[in-house]
Amino acid sequence: MPGTEREVRIAMPDGVRLSATLYLPAESVGPQPCLLEALPYRKDDLTSSYAESYVTLRDEHGYAVCRLDLRGTGSSEGDATDEYPEAEQTDLVEVIAWLADQPWCDGKIGMWGTSYSGFNSLQIACERPPALKVVCAIYASDDRWTDDVHWRGGALRLVDLVDYDHYMTPMCVLPPVPAVWGDSWRDEWRRRLEVNEPWVLTWLRENRDGPYWRHGSVRTDGEGHGYDRIDCAVMVVAGWADGYRNNSFRTIEALAEASVPHRLLAGPWVHADPTTAYPGPRIDLDREMVAWWDRWLRGRDETPHRDVVDVFVRTTTRPEAFLDQHAGHWIRDVWPSPSVATQTWQLDGPRELAVQPDTGTAAWIDCAGHLPWGLSTDQRDDDARSLVWEWTGASETVLGHPRVRLRVSADAPQASLSVKLCDVFPDGTSALISRGSLDLAFRDGVHAPASPSPLVPGEEYDVEVVLDACAYQLAPGQALRLSIAGADWPNTVAPPAPVTLTVHAGSLKLPLQSGAAEEPPAFTPGAPTSSEEPDGVSWTVSRDVLRNTTTCAVRHGAEYDVPYDGRASEQYAGDVVVHRRTFAQHASADCTYRLTWPEVDVSVSSTMRVDVTAAGYDVVIDLDAFDDGDRIAHRTWSEHIPR
Repeated sequence: MPGTEREVRIAMPDGVRLSATLYLPAESVGPQPCLLEALPYRKDDLTSSYAESYVTLRDEHGYAVCRLDLRGTGSSEGDATDEYPEAEQTDLVEVIAWLADQPWCDGKIGMWGTSYSGFNSLQIACERPPALKVVCAIYASDDRWTDDVHWRGGALRLVDLVDYDHYMTPMCVLPPVPAVWGDSWRDEWRRRLEVNEPWVLTWLRENRDGPYWRHGSVRTDGEGHGYDRIDCAVMVVAGWADGYRNNSFRTIEALAEASVPHRLLAGPWVHADPTTAYPGPRIDLDREMVAWWDRWLRGRDETPHRDVVDVFVRTTTRPEAFLDQHAGHWIRDVWPSPSVATQTWQLDGPRELAVQPDTGTAAWIDCAGHLPWGLSTDQRDDDARSLVWEWTGASETVLGHPRVRLRVSADAPQASLSVKLCDVFPDGTSALISRGSLDLAFRDGVHAPASPSPLVPGEEYDVEVVLDACAYQLAPGQALRLSIAGADWPNTVAPPAPVTLTVHAGSLKLPLQSGAAEEPPAFTPGAPTSSEEPDGVSWTVSRDVLRNTTTCAVRHGAEYDVPYDGRASEQYAGDVVVHRRTFAQHASADCTYRLTWPEVDVSVSSTMRVDVTAAGYDVVIDLDAFDDGDRIAHRTWSEHIPR
């Protein structure tokens, strides 16, 4: 018998009601486990396409599914104050208890999701609601300070300002869906427009680690502690072309130390469903997740659980921005792996580098990878503006986090390090393997309790840069290159003024796997091609010779049908600019959402500009809301945020 779909409102203890859609199996099959995904991205319009996967989980696998609009978003009541606020975690514990108590649920709950809903799956696992038995976190993070869209190595992620960091401003003040909310939807819309504040202002103000970033981070102290709060099984999915890939070996090692049942699945993918993502090979992720849920929610697998990591090892492949397939092979192992040992290469010095602030454009987007950004391309031009060391390629697999230790000095008080590990072809093509970066104000560690401080020009400092997790093997005849620059722009901000770096000495430590691994895993293939297409997307780099500037610009959008006979459109534009002589830089963004239903036509547009200076960040945000073409609200925020 077919399942059903139902709209419900779930009351919280403070009286706020959250909007949820339930996808329920036929009553004849009896109570079943329920899977929960909770997001701020509007289930009834902007992400209504997700419903297809919920129907599949219900009809093909027999699970009840709940998709929830978080507090203050979509058609849920309350205020959307920030990512992952305490109220959200309190709400989700209440929602899980409500779901478990329904007659169609057998009392067992699983939680899952990609990105935001992967983050909060891990966060709620730490809260230990009794009914929560299993989570699956896809492209998520255990550390919001070091591995999210805001800061990296203590430096501001510049290009992300024109993407997620900005577009959440207009999204959070869109009205509730009239057909779900009821006749008073305009009253609620006006209220949201009056009270909501841009989240990005908070993210810029919180420009060092502390209680704000530790809240919502499983890694409570910046090390491995905090995982002992979790008592349910955890599956982690990571992608080597995704910005959240450090929630892989690091997380699994901490889960193992805390004796939490776990599995890691790490493939070559960007921030998209591995079934349809690029680059391939693509796999059927639903099948892997359902097997995980069946084990922990239904006890169907009689084989005793064993913690494993299933990892795709990328091998030498020529880089392309839109790459369909990456060469490589799958391995299965445990983590920490007894077959991994560290090998060290010494870096001779001293070597001096006059920093060029627009170095990094060949590997510029780190936190998403998928369109509109694209993958990293040939690094040779960036390498030519960096200090480089090169060795004959090793035959072993790099598996884990490479680390670089350096003794450095600078001739100015503010400087940064960008470190890249590359696979170099005989013709000079350079493919990025992994990267790491550090604002040298955080030279004592990005999690260090002491405040960041300026450098003393000429003074030598010992620092360590931890590169992103990777699994990579060079083909015979390839060379291994380490490049060190003073900017990774526009992935992160360049220093605010000209600076020269000196690397006096250093070492590269690579975790290398040797010896036979276990029998490799086998997967059901995913789609034959990626669901993404570059048509209609513009992502360009241009240099103005007369003005001495470099600009990176993005333009993209979409239009599609939504439930209740509606239509949605999204338009995005962003620019990041740096002056190659003065190092002055800024980001500007423009985003518009429009939603239409019979007799309803609403839109919200917002612009933002952030100027980066030695003193801090100057932010101006303007927002306008329109109802049937008439402007009904205008708001402006202007703030200087010190470094």
